Amino acid sequence: MAPAPYLVFDGVAKYFGDLEVVAPSFNLTIRRNEFVVFLGPSGSGKTTLMRMVGGLETPSVGEIRLDGQPIGAPDRERGMVFQSYSSFPWLTVSENVAYGMKYRNDMTPERKKKRLDHYLELVGLTDFADFYPNKVSGGMRQRIAIARTLAAGSEVLLMDEPFGALDAQRREGLQLELRRIHRQDAKTIIFVTHDVDEAVFLADRIVVFSNRPARMLEDVDISAELGPDRTIALRDSEQFFKLRTRILRMVRAATGEEEKV
Repeated sequence: MAPAPYLVFDGVAKYFGDLEVVAPSFNLTIRRNEFVVFLGPSGSGKTTLMRMVGGLETPSVGEIRLDGQPIGAPDRERGMVFQSYSSFPWLTVSENVAYGMKYRNDMTPERKKKRLDHYLELVGLTDFADFYPNKVSGGMRQRIAIARTLAAGSEVLLMDEPFGALDAQRREGLQLELRRIHRQDAKTIIFVTHDVDEAVFLADRIVVFSNRPARMLEDVDISAELGPDRTIALRDSEQFFKLRTRILRMVRAATGEEEKV
């Protein structure tokens, strides 16, 4: 029996005045604990779709449902991580992560402390718990943001090009870290990028978008071809290279770059 749908885009369209950002009718179903990458050119509307899941935008037409319920205002069940480092500089690493639980009145202090320790360890920041954000690397500051979102109790993690400002080595390390977190702490993730290598390495599925207004051109099952485990060595494999090339051609065709080349 196929898994029940968890996150459903049902006939969605989005307009900002006369500007059509998401073309009607956008339909997509995401399963619980699935890692889905939205891949497409900059300005294609993929971030707008993700922001609608987060409750920061509302569909002009159609509906988005999470676990059978229409999505409304932002809540802790849907956490967002952006490209900019969103840590509080006046708080330590542990205080930043704990801030995600500040308004959790349903948890005892003991449970909050246990949860804090769990997520600090999960993202590899236990040894830096008492440091301030200006004393750790950019990659660590992104891990703070991820841990804070998870500690808040977010079941859906929405990530808008979170590694875009990092150098290649730190970006690669965080990609591995994110796959590990996804396997270990089972969350549903929507990850927005225009980087094909990043998309293929991270995704269970890749949704390829057209230029604006956003239309889904392809829905590619990456795990069926690469499996669930990702390693640095995988990037050098013939299988990865062929899949990456195929996805890149889809993106080029979507933007008209294939014809120019």
